[in-house]
Amino acid sequence: MHVRHLSVADFRSYESAELPLSPGVSTLVGLNGQGKTNLVEAIGYVATLSSHRVAQDQPLVRFGAERAIVRAAVVREGREQVVELEITPGRANRAKLGRAPVPRPRDVLGTLRTVLFAPEDLALVKGDPEQRRRFLDDLLVQRQPRWAGVRADYDKIVRQRSALLKQAGGTMREGRGRGRRATRLPEGLEPDAAREDALRTLDIWDDNLATLGSQLLYARLRLLTDLVPHLADTYGAVSASSTDATARYRSSIPGPAGEALAEGFGSGEDVPTPDVLRGELLTAMGALRDQEIDRGVSLVGPHRDDVTLALGPMPAKGYASHGESWSFALGLRLAAYRLLQHDLQDDPVLILDDVFAELDSGRRERLAGLIGDCEQVIITAAVGEDVPSGLAGERFTVTTGQVSRESGEGVPAAGAEAVADE
Repeated sequence: MHVRHLSVADFRSYESAELPLSPGVSTLVGLNGQGKTNLVEAIGYVATLSSHRVAQDQPLVRFGAERAIVRAAVVREGREQVVELEITPGRANRAKLGRAPVPRPRDVLGTLRTVLFAPEDLALVKGDPEQRRRFLDDLLVQRQPRWAGVRADYDKIVRQRSALLKQAGGTMREGRGRGRRATRLPEGLEPDAAREDALRTLDIWDDNLATLGSQLLYARLRLLTDLVPHLADTYGAVSASSTDATARYRSSIPGPAGEALAEGFGSGEDVPTPDVLRGELLTAMGALRDQEIDRGVSLVGPHRDDVTLALGPMPAKGYASHGESWSFALGLRLAAYRLLQHDLQDDPVLILDDVFAELDSGRRERLAGLIGDCEQVIITAAVGEDVPSGLAGERFTVTTGQVSRESGEGVPAAGAEAVADE
């Protein structure tokens, strides 16, 4: 799999840009702020419908423009498909596959698969649980695009259930006469009756959350089971360390059931079935209901879980050195690459955004040795000399939003239809 051509219009700093690409290694060289990361961000967006830099779409649209267009010609097994995305903040984005519109943007997922490593990935080791949950869920979607729908539906259920918990909490405070924090009851509805009505509705949302939550939890556990053996290899290869890199799932399910998920994972035991996990989630929500109502949030479920990363017996967060943390984060991305490569029987596109400047010479050379035979590698660097000489390939210079080949020849701005018509 490789990207043959990228075309953007009104994306980030670019009014328009064309980037012809080939299999092998392509390096974009330019000082910080010149726009090289914007190009690889656009490629990553085609693959995942999200940015590795920002959570919202608004910053992706050039200032003063109404929308951004990203097109990529993707070649797999000799067949080319063109993906086009129209990004319009405040409105539903639109997508085309070939020249045909698709009902939902997520219908293009799976056409291009990428693994992107960037300086922001240090947060996988040092940051909040949200970063590690997103890593798992994004990899799930890359592996099987149908999880994008499950993930979106689950997030919607969590929001709706949390809103009902706040309503139920306000209803009970109204009954206890706690003044301004109380929720005003409908006319003619007594506090006790309103509370019973809210609790009955909560039962329905508990069931919905447990049903989808158990599917997502099961998928994450299976994913980690498959990922961790690759992680042990890739961390060791990058760091040249004999220390084992491991990852264990930490569930928000309290008590022995949640502890069993963490202890059982990685020891060869089978992942519990979705039905078993669904029962555990329902039990946990029942036990925590009073706390959830009092706080107005859903306290149990995949949205509250984490992954514990460790080097040997010590957790990586708080104990790993800066170099070890970089190696761990890079090891996670390379493990994801190997997993997708195994699943798809094809190489995803590997993107390394401003990575080599952060690595010492030993790690640079070891990384170069690991990725040199990938079908397509796209690298960004502020200084070309940071990229090991073993990663020979085409080079582009990026200067204030202009892209030129290393030879000095400009890349022609072939226009909005360039990708589709070439």
